[in-house]
Amino acid sequence: MGQKRIITKTDSSGQTGDKSAGLKTGKKKGKQIAKGIINISSSYNNTIVSIANPRGEIAVWSSAGTLGFKGSRKSTPYAATLVAKDAVEKAKVLGLAEATLVVKGIGSGREAAIRGVAGSGISITSIVDETPIPHNGVKPPKPRRV
Repeated sequence: MGQKRIITKTDSSGQTGDKSAGLKTGKKKGKQIAKGIINISSSYNNTIVSIANPRGEIAVWSSAGTLGFKGSRKSTPYAATLVAKDAVEKAKVLGLAEATLVVKGIGSGREAAIRGVAGSGISITSIVDETPIPHNGVKPPKPRRV
């Protein structure tokens, strides 16, 4: 496979320049975020941290799988700490200074992700728990017929 090289004549002096096809040379200019919402979704198998602007549009996200953790290591508190730090570092490039923390789920990386965000230098205005709780539960089994 490899990278394709395109050779083009740039000016009349005969100099040739080559550009790598498909590679962007400039940095991607993202929208600046001063205040944001940090969503931590922690399940038994993975931890996902996404950072949104105040309107709710996701700007940056990270998960344990994207950092290279596989299998049961994705669900560890250590992986959750690294996920939170990675997402916050990406958001700091966009100018994130303060954020509201929204936590959802019952995984083992929940508290560790909160500690990872708190230790990264972002000022946290509030912490909200949005873990879904059943109000009626599941349907009971049918009565046993003997």
